[in-house]
Amino acid sequence: MERLDPEKLSVEFRPGVTTTEPILGRKYTLTHSDITAELFLTIGLEFAHDKITTMRDEVLAEWRSSNSGLFLYVYVYVGNFGSTMNAIRNTIFRRELPLALEAIVYGDNKFFTVHPQLYYAPIWIYFDSTDYSYNRFEYWGTPMDYK
Repeated sequence: MERLDPEKLSVEFRPGVTTTEPILGRKYTLTHSDITAELFLTIGLEFAHDKITTMRDEVLAEWRSSNSGLFLYVYVYVGNFGSTMNAIRNTIFRRELPLALEAIVYGDNKFFTVHPQLYYAPIWIYFDSTDYSYNRFEYWGTPMDYK
């Protein structure tokens, strides 16, 4: 796993969210710059649609509740770009997701310090694609795996 360079991570908290609250309704939008390799994490009550580009290479995540407890739901858009491009995007997302998850955990570290039980919450990732072979819902460990 490529390690996160904290100096390349910028974190923005939007109105309605603090460094420690809320849990439910807390949404993460992670984008990046291909030129500078910087990562931009926006934490808010809504996804940062203003940061999403036509490339659709962002990682979206939010805390959700189920009968089993809280979990981190992550969404990536593999897409509807044709079989070759879908395959490339799927490969890139799978390669970069550990770094993205590390950025979320590191960037929201005060939140995890106040809610340490969330380090052990499951992470479920939805790979959204019109191509059946890439359209999947997968378990990716816990935030502790990316600390």
